[in-house]
Amino acid sequence: MSERLAQSAGKVQRVLEALGLLARVIELPSTTRTAREAAVAIGCHVEQIAKSLVFRTVADGRPVLVIASGRNRVDEDRLAVLVGEPVEKADAAYVRRHTGYAIGGVPPVGHLEPHQTLVDVDLSVLEEIWAAAGTPHAVFCLTPAELLRITGGMAVRLREGPSSTTSQRALD
Repeated sequence: MSERLAQSAGKVQRVLEALGLLARVIELPSTTRTAREAAVAIGCHVEQIAKSLVFRTVADGRPVLVIASGRNRVDEDRLAVLVGEPVEKADAAYVRRHTGYAIGGVPPVGHLEPHQTLVDVDLSVLEEIWAAAGTPHAVFCLTPAELLRITGGMAVRLREGPSSTTSQRALD
């Protein structure tokens, strides 16, 4: 762990503390820009990576934060139904403008403005998960329950593909 965190990582650490989370932001020598890179750098399974993805609603341009398991691809049609209108993946400038962070380092909290937040229910079956902490080298560990608490997010099935028993049980 770095003695002194990069500015964005330090901001995330302060937000976590203000939210009452005991998690510590750590900076890694390797990049954590993608879920696979993060899993390798941390030494965990790719499904334990809680990737923060920003989508933009097509009609009114509203940001939607999706926190998905690193193994899963988000079903944009399902996401559109959940938010009530079509969505598209946000570009880098939009992400920075609405969150204050660059793609690859977007944390689940500490954004410039509040967003509707949807959390992949597949994360709920894991004991611990890892999320970005403001830079492509910074991460922190937390539980799925803590993630839902600090984001105010709603756990929903977001991944592409047929429904699984695990996901269906978590929604019931």
